[in-house]
Amino acid sequence: MSAVEEKLAALGLSLPEVVPPLAAYQPAVQSGVYVYTAGQLPMVEGKLPVTGKVGAEVTAEEAKDLARVCALNALAAVKSVAGDLDRIARVVKVVGFVASQSDFTGQPGVVNGASELLAEVLGDKGVHARSAVGVAVLPLDAPVEVEIQVELAP
Repeated sequence: MSAVEEKLAALGLSLPEVVPPLAAYQPAVQSGVYVYTAGQLPMVEGKLPVTGKVGAEVTAEEAKDLARVCALNALAAVKSVAGDLDRIARVVKVVGFVASQSDFTGQPGVVNGASELLAEVLGDKGVHARSAVGVAVLPLDAPVEVEIQVELAP
């Protein structure tokens, strides 16, 4: 077990299986020293635990927890191409999409769920640039979607 996975275990978490693609794409690809993930939905055992818009059917706190799940799924996707999460030199960028009710403006707080998990698990290597974007709808009516870019150590 990698040091990153040991840290996850210490937090009471485990790396899930890679979420299979919903369409014509790969969960993650490596280009040089970078791994780019596809947008990761908060799938748990092949299902979305909740659907709907944040600020309507889904609370901001629920969505923040779902963003954590997205980050876990993204780490699983990274491992699927990198082989070992200990190869992560740093998380470079996180992009979070939040399916938002029209008057909801708390997207940064929702995407903090992903950012905080990455920092907890990777320490300084998990600190990153980020975008948190409100959107009208996401695939499968998911409340949140997160993609990450990581740099690998040689």
